[in-house]
Amino acid sequence: MSATDPWTISRGGLACLPVCHYRLEFAEGVRAQLAKDPPDCIALELPSHLADAYKRAITRLPEISILLYENAARQTVYLPVEPVDPFSEAARSARERGIPLHLVDINMEESYPPFHDPVPDPYAIHEIGPKLYYEAFRSIRKERIQAHPLDVRREQGMAARLQDLLKKHRKVLFVCGMIHAEGVLQQLERPQTTPLHRVHSPPLQVFHLHPSCLDEVMATFPMLSAVYEMRRKGLPPEPERNRFTLRRSFRIESRPFALYGKEDAVYNERAALEESLAWIARRAGTAEGEADAPPGPIDRNRALFFLLEEAARHYRDETGDRVQGWQRRLFWKFVRNYALIQGLLLPEFYHLLVGARSCVDDNFCYSLWRLGGFYPWQEESSDAPALRVKGEEVWLGTRRLHVRRWRPRKNQRLPGVLRRPRKREKYPGEWLESFDGSALCSYPPEDLVVEDYGRFLREQWRHILRDEHSRSEPFTTSLLDGIDVRETIRKRHEKRIYVKNRDTAKGGSGAVVLIFDEDENDHRYPYRMTWLGEHEQESDMAFYATPPEENIVGPGICRCEYGGFLMTYPPRRLYDVWRDPDYRFFRSKAEVLLAAALDYSLERQVVYVASKPPRSIMRTLAERLRRRIVYIPKGALSPSRLQKIRVFHILSGYDKRDTAKDFIR
Repeated sequence: MSATDPWTISRGGLACLPVCHYRLEFAEGVRAQLAKDPPDCIALELPSHLADAYKRAITRLPEISILLYENAARQTVYLPVEPVDPFSEAARSARERGIPLHLVDINMEESYPPFHDPVPDPYAIHEIGPKLYYEAFRSIRKERIQAHPLDVRREQGMAARLQDLLKKHRKVLFVCGMIHAEGVLQQLERPQTTPLHRVHSPPLQVFHLHPSCLDEVMATFPMLSAVYEMRRKGLPPEPERNRFTLRRSFRIESRPFALYGKEDAVYNERAALEESLAWIARRAGTAEGEADAPPGPIDRNRALFFLLEEAARHYRDETGDRVQGWQRRLFWKFVRNYALIQGLLLPEFYHLLVGARSCVDDNFCYSLWRLGGFYPWQEESSDAPALRVKGEEVWLGTRRLHVRRWRPRKNQRLPGVLRRPRKREKYPGEWLESFDGSALCSYPPEDLVVEDYGRFLREQWRHILRDEHSRSEPFTTSLLDGIDVRETIRKRHEKRIYVKNRDTAKGGSGAVVLIFDEDENDHRYPYRMTWLGEHEQESDMAFYATPPEENIVGPGICRCEYGGFLMTYPPRRLYDVWRDPDYRFFRSKAEVLLAAALDYSLERQVVYVASKPPRSIMRTLAERLRRRIVYIPKGALSPSRLQKIRVFHILSGYDKRDTAKDFIR
């Protein structure tokens, strides 16, 4: 039995469907039950005094509503009404099918204490089915939870109203929480009278939840709710994911730095998110049948997987970085263990965000949060008054996560006096007019960062060679470089202490090659350039990067991203390596830079940083030139420091250095 096979507890004309509140699998189960065996009446475990307001909130779906009222203790109570809830699905389906709907719970005068039911992860229903899941819940409840006296009163009141409904209708479907199903069924075995309760209910208000509060307030995070809503109406058409992008750029119709560039019309954040949502919705099901058949139930595991894939694509569009395979493996292992610690089979949205920030960086965490928090039907204005509310006011146990992007956020929560507005073009193409392709130069503060990191890499090779040539030997008269604890324990039967003996690396490194992306297809980083140091403290540099005209940030100021670069010292010796015929036979741009580094380095060691080591032919070339390639895996370096030096700016003229600080952040 699976989630597609509905299961109820039958008592005569009553079919009881035990559910967990705000859970996707149970909302799918309610929909499947109504499609298989439509009842004459639907009863919900909700207070009867909420009926009018709750039905109004149901008619507003897919817009998210929140009911607000005060309980007997004058405490404000919030009730979100969202699509992924078995109660909302039952009420919504009843309205669409013309089935009478009744709310049968009583209005409690006492303050009802908050409960956290220890239920298994509902994703288990896909494997064991709803019946075995309910039995597992019953066994956990008997061991850990004692029935509360107020629960008995509520169950008696619901049983009394169900008995009245059974007298009027032949078949009644009762949707209730799992914790009350068994108690209500026991009370139905004998005649009941409605317990005394407050007749005059407090005033109720139906609010439109503000879009900025969705990711905090919605029990099922917005993207998954949107996927459910989209598949509920049928599978959307296959989107063209390349039509829109999240990266601002400028189209150049002929040569670089043309004067008639215009803003790229394909930049549209909302349209890009909508296409990603449709792409995920088409692939989030357990199994898809014919094209015209209704979509099957959602597999949360698949939905989370494709959410990560789309977030990684957006992350690459905006930053130029890829989520590497080792980062994906580390991410899924992290969120799996995080979920298991909290007794879940699949991670929640918060777990995904923590994993994205920890295993990749804050920019990827932001991309994941932006897509996971996207719900296209919620606008700022609606027919109901909008309400801003924090997550801790609605739910217990909320957690916060701080994300620090290297780019400024669209809406910074700073006073207007402290916020520096970003300057804009007066008309499209104004900033391009400052480009003529001559006197190109760099931005000095970025040069200092790159030079400092180059010196850091030149020192790293000493530690690598020292570790490669270290050996262990028995202790005699000197501790040398310290006790080798591992070797001492491994050979403890010899009853001797082993010490480390590391060779001291001599010489220095004259050239550094750092490869972010080899770009074998020459598609992402087609722009090539060679820069000479302006003074004795700067290195010569050759690099390949993104085209400057794709990202104009100011008059005569372009933002670019390195695909890879070469740094060699002393300066003013480097010929244009991209036009040098000696390097035209190499396979890739990374190999051209490495060959130039071997050729121009005055020291024997050449540091090469990349995702994979160089080919054997490059090592052979190094031996013939009496050089040595010291390979450092890119994954061994700090991603945050790499990101700082990857982005740089090209200025059209030295005069732009005075105004660049107003446009570069």
